[in-house]
Amino acid sequence: MSDLFASHVPKDIAERRPLADRLRPKNLSEVTGQEHLTGEDGVLARMIASGSLGSMIFWGPPGTGKTTVARLLSGEAGLAFEQISAIFSGVADLKKVFEGARMRRMEGRQTLLFVDEIHRFNRAQQDSFLPVMEDGTVILVGATTENPSFELNAALLSRARVLTFKSHDETSIETLLKRAEDTEAKPLPLDENARAALIRMADGDGRASLTLAEEVWRAARAGEIFDTEGLARIVQRRAPVYDKGQDGHYNLISALHKSVRGSDPDAALYYLCRMFDAGEDPLYLGRRLVRMAVEDIGLADPQALVICNAAKDAYDYLGSPEGELALAQACVYLATAPKSNGVYVAYKAAMRAAKEHGSLLPPKHILNAPTKLMKAEGYNEGYRYDHDEPDAFSGQNYFPEKMGRQQYYDPPERGFERDIKKRLDWWSKLRRERGEP
Repeated sequence: MSDLFASHVPKDIAERRPLADRLRPKNLSEVTGQEHLTGEDGVLARMIASGSLGSMIFWGPPGTGKTTVARLLSGEAGLAFEQISAIFSGVADLKKVFEGARMRRMEGRQTLLFVDEIHRFNRAQQDSFLPVMEDGTVILVGATTENPSFELNAALLSRARVLTFKSHDETSIETLLKRAEDTEAKPLPLDENARAALIRMADGDGRASLTLAEEVWRAARAGEIFDTEGLARIVQRRAPVYDKGQDGHYNLISALHKSVRGSDPDAALYYLCRMFDAGEDPLYLGRRLVRMAVEDIGLADPQALVICNAAKDAYDYLGSPEGELALAQACVYLATAPKSNGVYVAYKAAMRAAKEHGSLLPPKHILNAPTKLMKAEGYNEGYRYDHDEPDAFSGQNYFPEKMGRQQYYDPPERGFERDIKKRLDWWSKLRRERGEP
């Protein structure tokens, strides 16, 4: 396997390597954007200092340094480094890697096995790692852009620590660009606004930011400085209207949410379209609409959740630009629907109680008693079958005895006539102000 850090590569070949490859950090202290892991008090720095590494899963978006950090760990811990990709590797490849690791172990050297896109291995392939992790043949470092809780076996997760890599922020991307300028011994030919636009275009991906910088240097003529429009033309990308990772993003999604909560369909639709126009992922907006349906409408109109899920499915089916209309329809529906946060408030209260009271046993009268011993202990004794009770309601206590009865959920007012009438009056007033009949 080739070593990207090798010093014997001929200079002319090295200079032709992509900029992102040439700027790979040589030690953990040079890694940017992941100070919570690689900083002086970071998790990985502490592991290196202790002289002991365990198996880990690196979870984070592309271009955040997962592969680079794995290589640096192996070097700083004095481990042999093996790298495979779950996209191109099968069972035969894994057996070969494991056998090589066993041979090294017999020679007194441990192996750090880096598996890129580890979530692409099936369950049987993931299980094959368990024996070599348990006996110390390999220290597994898996990298994934997907949620490990959903994509990796529980057995594998129980043997590895999940470490989260964050998207690069503006400061971190700026640091990378300055390093690139030092390496190339020339500044980026961009004005201040264009430089900020390039950082936004990278969207938290450090590798992408360096690739964009290379494109700019290749395109620039002597003495030429690009503005924002020139940058967009050169890299063939539309600069976002707002930064999806910063204030503009959160300000607009907050405005959309509060417009829906405030029952203003016009404002809600305006902010939805602002985000569409900015290039926001429509499925992200679909998820936010679903959240609004369960948080702010709730059981005042249970159909709201159905409508939002249907709109998300419609977008998946139609794609852009037709699918956006389904999301717009859901947005207007939510804004004009009756509102209740009763379930939202009840859920938070019940969750607090669950954490505070611990593992209390439910009252014995509602527990099944399939054995004689359990019957002797009083399980199911005195239980009243609600369907046999007058009005199908027994009124029994279902909470643990130490808690007593609790109330978390306060239902919305019975019937929604008052809520609907208030909105109709508001609309009538608005039409009168507009001079409409």
